[in-house]
Amino acid sequence: MKLIKILFYYFLAMLSIFFVGRAVLFSLYFERFSHSDVNYWLTFLYGLRMDIIIVSTALIIPVILLCLFPKQSVNFVNKLLSGYFLVVILFFIYIENATLPFFAEYDVRPNFLFVEYLVYPQEVFAMLFSAYKLEMLMVILMMSGAAYFFIKNKKLHDFSAVFEIHYVKRMLLFLPLIFLLALGIRSSFGHRPANISDAMFSSDRVVNEITKNSLHSILYAIYSNNKYSNSKLEKYGEMDIKEALSRVSRQLNINAERDDLLNDPLLKESPFSRQEKTHFKTGKAKNLVIFLQESLGAQFVGVTGGDPEITPNFNRLSQQGILFTNLYSNGTRSIRGIAGTVSGNFSIPGKGVIKRNKSQQDFFTIASLLKPNNYQSLFFYGGESRFDNMRGWFLGNGFDEIIDQSKFINPEYTGTWGVSDGDMVQRAHEEFSRLHNEQQPFVAVMFSTSNHSPFDFPAGKIKLLEGIEEKSELNAIKYADYAIGQFIAAAKKEGYYEDTIIVVVADHNIRVRGSDMLPVKLYHIPGMILGGGVEPLVVDRLTTQPDVLATALDLTGQDLSYPVMGHSIFSDKKKDLALMQFNDTYALRIGDKVAVLRPDQEALTFLYQHEKMIPIENDRELEKNALAFILTMNHLYEKRLFK
Repeated sequence: MKLIKILFYYFLAMLSIFFVGRAVLFSLYFERFSHSDVNYWLTFLYGLRMDIIIVSTALIIPVILLCLFPKQSVNFVNKLLSGYFLVVILFFIYIENATLPFFAEYDVRPNFLFVEYLVYPQEVFAMLFSAYKLEMLMVILMMSGAAYFFIKNKKLHDFSAVFEIHYVKRMLLFLPLIFLLALGIRSSFGHRPANISDAMFSSDRVVNEITKNSLHSILYAIYSNNKYSNSKLEKYGEMDIKEALSRVSRQLNINAERDDLLNDPLLKESPFSRQEKTHFKTGKAKNLVIFLQESLGAQFVGVTGGDPEITPNFNRLSQQGILFTNLYSNGTRSIRGIAGTVSGNFSIPGKGVIKRNKSQQDFFTIASLLKPNNYQSLFFYGGESRFDNMRGWFLGNGFDEIIDQSKFINPEYTGTWGVSDGDMVQRAHEEFSRLHNEQQPFVAVMFSTSNHSPFDFPAGKIKLLEGIEEKSELNAIKYADYAIGQFIAAAKKEGYYEDTIIVVVADHNIRVRGSDMLPVKLYHIPGMILGGGVEPLVVDRLTTQPDVLATALDLTGQDLSYPVMGHSIFSDKKKDLALMQFNDTYALRIGDKVAVLRPDQEALTFLYQHEKMIPIENDRELEKNALAFILTMNHLYEKRLFK
C-alpha cells in the first residue's frame, strides 16, 4: 500500500542518517576500545533502538496528516509534509555532523551543554568560525546536497497518491500505525520505557557514547536537567535525608558528633558550618588571591607527573610553596571548579550552582566570608563575565567588583574568549598594588582564558613547543604558565606578595577523554599555594578543591566560621576522599576504592590503581556513601543551606 510504503521509505532514510553517523564515530574511535573485552559490535544493535525512538517520534505528524486529513486537503498536506521532511532530514544531518567536533572536544555525544551554550552566540560562533571552519563547510555542503536531491526528486515529496486511498481505509490504518510508532518510541515491553541507560550496555564509556543517538541524548539531558531538580533523585537510589546527612558528616569528619545539628528541621545554615581555628595565628590577617587556571591537567605539569617543558614557571614556583600532587577536581566544567575553589562545596546534581536560581544570593563564598573583616573583593576575567552567569553569581554573593573584558583599556591582545592572561594579570597586579598601598585587605579570584579552543594567545611571549601547532592546547597552556610567572614576579617586586596567600589551581582537567566509566585520572589537577610565610611542602595525600580552599583560609592567619566541605591539610580532621561528577555520573573515591553511580543503573565499585579503574566486588557501604553525597548536595541546595 502506498501509505505504508512511503512511511517505510522515510523511516529507513532517517535511520540511515543515524547509522552513517554512528559508523563514522565507530571508525574514528575504534582504537580507543578495540582492545577491550566488550562486544563493541553490539553498539549498532543497541544504537538502532535509540535511533528508532527518534525516527518513530518524527513520523507521528506525517501519520496524522496522511491518515486523518480528507482528500480536499491534499495540496495543503503536500506542501506541509514536503517542508516538514526536508527540515527534519536536514536537521538530522546537521546533528550528526555537529556530533563529530562535539565528541572530539568533550568525548561525549551532544548533551545539555550543546543547548546551554546556544545562549552565548557571540563566544560560541566566534569559536566555531575560528576552530571548526572545515567542519562547518562540510555540513553546509552535505545539507545543500541533500536539499537539492530532495527538491529535484518530486516523487519524494508528492503524497497525492496516498489520498487516492479511501478515507475510511486511511482512518482504519491510523490506529495500528500509531500503535507501532508508540511501540517504537517506548521501545520496550517492560514496565518502563527505554531511556538513555539502555545505551549503556558495556563497561566501556566510549562504546556507550557511540551507542547513543545524539538528538535523543540532547532531549534526554534537557528532561533530566529538570527532572533531577527535585529532592528525591530516585533515579540514583533512595535514602532518608537524615541518614544521608549523617553519612556525609562522618565521611567528611565535619560535625560528625553533632547529631542534633544534622537532624534539626529548623536549621537555617549548612549542617557543615563550623568554626575553624587557624594554625597560623597572626596579628594581621593576610590577603587571599585564587588564580584559577582553565583546563590545566596534571599531565601537563612536570611536578605532578607531566611534561616538564610545558609549565616551567609552575614547576619552579611550586618549590617555594605548598604543592598538591594528588589533587582532584569536582567535575569537568568551569562552574564546578568555581564552586569548589570559591565556595568550597562539591557538585550538585543538574546545573551547577553558578547557574541555579536559588544560589544567586546568600550563597557562601570567600567574599561573603571575609567581608565582615573589611576585605575588598574582586573577580577578574578576561572575557565577558556574563558567560556561564559568572557576573550575576559573583555580584550576588558578596563580590564588590567585577573586572572583565569591557573594563580593560587598550589591552595588548584580544582573542576569541577575551583579553589575554597577560593583560589580566597586569590589571590584577595594578589593583592589588593600589589596595596594598591603601592598606586595604583584599580577596580576589582571577580566572584565565587562554587554554580554551581555539587557543588564542599573543605572539612572541613564549618559545613555542617543537613540532606542535602554534594554536594548540599545549602552547596555550605554556602561555598560561607564562602569565602565572609574570604575576608572581610582579607581586614579589611590589611587596604585597608577603602579605598575601596566592592559590594557583585548575578549575578542571581537559575534557574527559577515556574509556573508563568515569576516568579518574582525568580529574587529577595541579595546585599550589604561595605567599609570605608559606613554607615549602609537598602534599601527596588525596585532596580536593574544597581542601585547597580550607588550607588557604587557614594560612590567612584568622579564625573563621564557614561551611567549606573540606579541611586544611594542617588539620587532623582531614579525610582522604574526593567526589567527582561527569554529566549525570558521580564517583566517590575513598582511598583507592571508587564507587560509581549513574541514573537507572546498578552502582559499581572499582579499585583505582596505576591510573586504571579495575572492577571489583560491590562495596555496598561505599556505594551508599556515594548516594548520600548526591542526595546531600541536592538537599543543601533545595533548602538553601548555604552558610
